Amino acid sequence: MVGSTDKSNKPKVLVAMSGGVDSSVTACLLREQGYEVMGLFMRVGAEMPEDQACSTDIESPKRSHQGCCSASDAADARFVAGMLDIPFYVLNFKPDFERLIDYFADEYAAGRTPNPCVQCNTWLKFGKLVEYADMLGCKYVATGHYARLDREGGRTRLRRGIDHRKDQSYFLFGVRSEMLDRAMFPIGHLQKDEVRKEAERFGLPVHNKPDSVEICFVPDRDYARVVRERRPDAFKPGNIEDAEGKVLGDHDGVANFTIGQRRGLGVAAGKPVYVTQLNVLNNTVVLGERADLMHKNLIANEANFVSTPPTDSIRCEGQIRYQHQAATCTVTASPDGTLDVEFDEPQSAITPGQALVLYHGDEVIGGGWIDRVL
Repeated sequence: MVGSTDKSNKPKVLVAMSGGVDSSVTACLLREQGYEVMGLFMRVGAEMPEDQACSTDIESPKRSHQGCCSASDAADARFVAGMLDIPFYVLNFKPDFERLIDYFADEYAAGRTPNPCVQCNTWLKFGKLVEYADMLGCKYVATGHYARLDREGGRTRLRRGIDHRKDQSYFLFGVRSEMLDRAMFPIGHLQKDEVRKEAERFGLPVHNKPDSVEICFVPDRDYARVVRERRPDAFKPGNIEDAEGKVLGDHDGVANFTIGQRRGLGVAAGKPVYVTQLNVLNNTVVLGERADLMHKNLIANEANFVSTPPTDSIRCEGQIRYQHQAATCTVTASPDGTLDVEFDEPQSAITPGQALVLYHGDEVIGGGWIDRVL
């Protein structure tokens, strides 16, 4: 059992425990630092057998089919909580998670490429979860994100994690500043291999558990299946065309494609071609060359800024998807939440539906959702 080495009177912290190594080490570090820790597992689909149900469940969900967070994950989280001798709660987030999957399907049906991980952090982990933290009297909510918070100077700044290979600050741009004031990211200053060493030091059985690398509710990466189940009308036969309107082939649904896609196009063009446009109105997929994917200007909406929104144009770095190298740009924010962005150099495959996250160095200043390129 891991005990506290600091007996100071520190506040209560609710830790989102997924059963993985990152959240487990998060709980251990906070416990070791003397915080009063409570663990919480977000049940979003998978159900455990009745004899394994937690006696402190705040809500007892009905039986349902296998979902995205497995019973074994819940069991791992409960085991770690038992090692730490901390309260452990299982909450039924399935109805809220259904909203997330609907968003995912709706975006693909609209010819956009969604990012459900960003919305999960905004809606659930630092939305609904904070409500439960209030119920339990917890001042903070902690997660195993690879990101850092700087609270110097009377304000909270969100920064990239030290391990830039695992950095997850991109997924947190939508979290409101008042929620970040209550957040804790205890492993953000560690490299991934250091987190695993900490797990071994604490004697955690999950120290070598593989990372989850896929969207949790699409572990087989068959995105079209999820969309088809929820929005079957999104799959209508249509034409695949080039930029001049010449028909190159046909498709069975715009929702099967995303901007920048090269493989699985169903046409033999005799040269590398990419999806450059998805037109839902006339149900066409437009193909072009790599140069056709390059754009300098975009419009984003639903902007969120970690601090006060800028009133003038600002120079910063914009990241247009998780694996993208942030590039220098000029951003003009409008009062209606619209961002007008111009990159210094053209960027490849700017994709509607993806998050645009703005940085000053390693600090997240805000972001929005890409609506269109200009």
